[in-house]
Amino acid sequence: PASLVSSYHTCEDYTNLAAIDEFSQSIDVATCEFENIPSETVNHLSQNTLVHPSWKALNIAQSRKKEKIFFSEIGAATAPWKPIANLKDLLLALNTIKTPALLKTNRFGYDGKGQVLIESIDAAENAWLEICPEQYSNNNSEPHAILEGFVNFSTEISVIAARSETGRIQCFEPAENTHKNQVLHTTHVPAKISSTSLKTAINIAERAANALELIGLIAVEMFVTDYGGIIVNEMAPRPHNSGHWTLDACQTDQFTQLVRAICGLPLLDPRRHSDAIMTNIFGSNINNLEKYYSNPNYNIWIYGKSEPREGRKMGHITETSAKTLGVLTTNN
Repeated sequence: PASLVSSYHTCEDYTNLAAIDEFSQSIDVATCEFENIPSETVNHLSQNTLVHPSWKALNIAQSRKKEKIFFSEIGAATAPWKPIANLKDLLLALNTIKTPALLKTNRFGYDGKGQVLIESIDAAENAWLEICPEQYSNNNSEPHAILEGFVNFSTEISVIAARSETGRIQCFEPAENTHKNQVLHTTHVPAKISSTSLKTAINIAERAANALELIGLIAVEMFVTDYGGIIVNEMAPRPHNSGHWTLDACQTDQFTQLVRAICGLPLLDPRRHSDAIMTNIFGSNINNLEKYYSNPNYNIWIYGKSEPREGRKMGHITETSAKTLGVLTTNN
């Protein structure tokens, strides 16, 4: 869809180095809208032009194992987890990480893809066969999967941070997320969390951006426990679905901040001027939006994808209302 509003468009295989070279000559800086891009492509492109975020950030975000280690190193809590290279590893890990637990592919998983819920140890073998392709061979440095323990949490939130080339960071406030079928369904702001949890979540996003020496955006998904603690789930060094509400409810939005960061421009004020509820539009629901068009409180964003398949994100709707007076949160 971006090609419909672009002055210049290159569509080639990631392995086509000649096309990458030609592409690099047409731009001043490159960024990414998702993180699962082959390292060879990014490394080759970075030899000829600026690439933000750096491969360091992408490399960590592409591996759940590296991601967990990274957050531990910056002092952020994660769910209990174990790397899984084979069925034996999985059975041993289940002795420590009790069921229910999630078996997730180490790489290339998003929107609930590449993960299986294990509700009893008897289901372990079938879960492994579903996650592990037959051609997979053991690699000690990068296991095929991780086993992740369930976290008892009251709220799921995300924080999006922008970091400039000067090291300045601007964070959008935490947003509260609701998932259906392991895919983001709605995002609410303000999030119903305590001021302490809010500050902790923002601090984690800032520490992550600095540790990565990021230039651009990072979205950090987190769980808030019943006692207000913060446990990191995962990160994405790019604009994020849970940040789409910023288009309608903030003084600047996540996409503008990204462009300003990677182009060496000062970051803008990300403060929120309205309360918001963002709802994703899936599949054929794109054809049933008439009731929203007549209400000025609804802002409808259509992505321009050609085929409305079931479960495919076709756009989103943001409902805005007057900003809550007083504190940002309601659960102090």
